[in-house]
Amino acid sequence: MKKPAFAWVYILLVIGLTACHTADSSNDGATTKNSDDVKTITFVHEESPDSVQNDYAEAFKEMVEDRTNGEVVVEVYPVGQLGDAPEQAEQLQMGGVDLAIASPGNTGTIVPENQLFLLHHLFSDDMEVNQEVLKNSEALDELALLYEENNMKVLSFWSQGFQQWTSDEEIRRPEDFEGLRIRTMPSPLLTDTYNAYDANPSPLPYEEVYSSLQLNMIDGQENPYFAVEEMNFQEVQNYVIESEHAIYATATVANPEFYEGLSDEVRTVVDETIKELQGLSVEMQEERNEEALETILESDIEFVELDDEEKAAFEQASEPVIEEYKEQVGSDGAEIIEQLQEEIAEAEEKYK
Repeated sequence: MKKPAFAWVYILLVIGLTACHTADSSNDGATTKNSDDVKTITFVHEESPDSVQNDYAEAFKEMVEDRTNGEVVVEVYPVGQLGDAPEQAEQLQMGGVDLAIASPGNTGTIVPENQLFLLHHLFSDDMEVNQEVLKNSEALDELALLYEENNMKVLSFWSQGFQQWTSDEEIRRPEDFEGLRIRTMPSPLLTDTYNAYDANPSPLPYEEVYSSLQLNMIDGQENPYFAVEEMNFQEVQNYVIESEHAIYATATVANPEFYEGLSDEVRTVVDETIKELQGLSVEMQEERNEEALETILESDIEFVELDDEEKAAFEQASEPVIEEYKEQVGSDGAEIIEQLQEEIAEAEEKYK
């Protein structure tokens, strides 16, 4: 059964507002449209209307429209309405849309360095540690500058939870992936990672995964629990494996011309809203993923939880891919990931 939208989030946000801001429509961005002094912001994301990304985008809409007394209107477009995820990223670069939630798996060919988010067992097993790093990382500040070189301004990095596997076959060790056709996002690094397990990685658009599983064109996929449940992958898979092999990190990005073209007052509203949502997204994904797992387990799918020894085997098998990443992205990317590894280790010490 699908979960209701996060009405409680919206109520909380409205109660917590301490001031409303008035938008200045005299200073328009290249892609901002005016009609009777109302500014429209187009916001695209990579998931369905029943998803964490849509909860986030709708919360952004509620907050911004309220704080500008309706002088700014936010139009939210889930995946498929204005193209698939890679097409959405291209539209943002060209100024066809204003804001996007763009995940590294779909933008790795644009900003190769951001594929560090896809590395298995790079981040902590403690999501609190990961949230701290995503909010306060000098390494990720450097990564954001590389986005800007490609006409995308990062407003926030945030997580949608841990990645998990579903499969037609039971997976407990790297050898179990041999020959398995696993769907990936269109990332060269993900291809390398699953090649290290002797799997057969198959890049596919998100919206084609269910039918491909149903038709036995692929054997498995990776996503947080909420995505598994919202897309009903449990209907066409035999196993769900709690692997927590990576975090599903994403980024809220803006077209730079749109962002710089906003009035100071509206830009402040946008910045403050994004900052608040970075914290609220933690609650959104936790609740979504917990409830989704409950629903998944109501089906006939078999649940497999990897123990520490089994996780360690995957970590060892994936270690060479970190060195491949450094070779692919060059010295700048290597410095970013090495600094990030230090920040993760420091955060783990802090939260012990």
